[in-house]
Amino acid sequence: MLDIRALVERVGPTLLRTVVSPEPTVCVGDVVIAEPDEPPTAAGGDLVLGVAVADREQAERLARACGAQGAAAVLLKPPISADDAVAAAAEEAGVALVEVRPGTGWAQLVWLIRAALGGTGIEEADARGGTGVGDLFRLADAVADVVDAPVTIEDAHSQVLAYSARQDLTDPARVSTIMGRKQPDEVLAKFRARGTFRQLSKGSSAIFVPAQQDGTLPRLVVPIRMGGELLGSMWAVVPGEVSEERSTAFADTAPLVALQLLRWRAVADAERRRSAEQVRLLLEGGEGWRVAVNELAVPNEAHRVVAIEMPSSAGPAEGHRLAMWEWITRGIGRRPLVTEIGTMLYALVPDRAGAGGWPDLREALMSHDAAPRPLIAVGNPVAVADLPQSRAQAEELVGLLRTGQLRDRVAVYENNWHLVVLSRMAGASTDAGVGSLGPLPVLREHDRTQGTEYLATLHAWLRHPGDPRQASRELRVHPNTFRYRMKRLTQLVDIDLESPNVRAALFVQLLADRWAQHG
Repeated sequence: MLDIRALVERVGPTLLRTVVSPEPTVCVGDVVIAEPDEPPTAAGGDLVLGVAVADREQAERLARACGAQGAAAVLLKPPISADDAVAAAAEEAGVALVEVRPGTGWAQLVWLIRAALGGTGIEEADARGGTGVGDLFRLADAVADVVDAPVTIEDAHSQVLAYSARQDLTDPARVSTIMGRKQPDEVLAKFRARGTFRQLSKGSSAIFVPAQQDGTLPRLVVPIRMGGELLGSMWAVVPGEVSEERSTAFADTAPLVALQLLRWRAVADAERRRSAEQVRLLLEGGEGWRVAVNELAVPNEAHRVVAIEMPSSAGPAEGHRLAMWEWITRGIGRRPLVTEIGTMLYALVPDRAGAGGWPDLREALMSHDAAPRPLIAVGNPVAVADLPQSRAQAEELVGLLRTGQLRDRVAVYENNWHLVVLSRMAGASTDAGVGSLGPLPVLREHDRTQGTEYLATLHAWLRHPGDPRQASRELRVHPNTFRYRMKRLTQLVDIDLESPNVRAALFVQLLADRWAQHG
């Protein structure tokens, strides 16, 4: 049995949103439709659909009546579902208030809710050992019979989800689409140039696309929508213009495909959540990591942890991280396992050549040039049992990227270990208060009050001993200016720059100063 929260999650945020959720939650029984101006005949745990509710007063009466009969929830559409008085009535009656998204058909919603309550969603797919994809293929076959043409079902990113078995009419574009599980970029470009995707984004009827000069056969395309959201599209390869009746029949199959796509997406989302939870166990270590290894079928080989953080200017972090990851990893074979912890996206990548391995992913990460640029750091390759160590290394590098102390497009731990050493040393020095020792406080105060740059000058001298030209280039001043500054600061403080111990101590102090400024 599902409670109202689980049902809303299963049906999905595309269709439903919880407005009021009383405690404790009630297990859902069935779906009933409230008749206009009549009290609902709801049993305990029923979902009551306010199909004919037209105003606030009706909605309040319905909420109170549902609460009195022990219903689990009342479902309403905006703007009534967003009315504060209606929400207050539902809360007082102890019944959940769920908003049905605009554009959602009530009949389709009933079908989907009953399918979820009947266990024909996630549980059925799990029992078959799949994720509901087989149903999409059977549906593609059924649609192909309706339109009398080969069909592909694609998501909103032109990824092929299913295709019909019949191949009596085909062309190179369809073959490449099915083989690559995605419409090729050059094919997409031609359809975009014709305005096909612009029409898909606006309308709901079938679109006829004539044959193209490169031999691409005509297409009949229909958008797949639910609750106002474009879920994907269906493409039929046709020999030429089709009758209005057949075109309408093709378009009429879209709502059924939309329902199946929502079910498929709910299953896929559930699988993704389960996988993410197991990956989280691996990254955190502890007793459950062996179970997670078995659940995920992680091979017994070295893996790296990739940590990705989006800049705060990127907007909603989660959406950007996941969208970026989908974009980066397309075409590299099996995508690495991922999870989100806090503000970070983590991926487990096998440290080997071949599809889905670290070299392929590194190339994809390096070539990703979208703005804003994410912060990407990679830990050392480790055994599966030591993944928390690789995660900690990646996180430490992200910290250096965040503060600008490291500027690599993809920061790899073995290439930047020396910066980690300096960072830790500077942090320990700051905590120990070493910055207040020796002549440095005098130079620091002189810089602050007189506008000099003695600390930066000394730092450049220590970084390039015996090479005033290189040191001056670092400061972007003339070598004579650099020499003059060094002479003045040695007159200001008594400092023995001939002593290696003094030079080492000064470098640690200056390093701690700079790390503290970045931190």
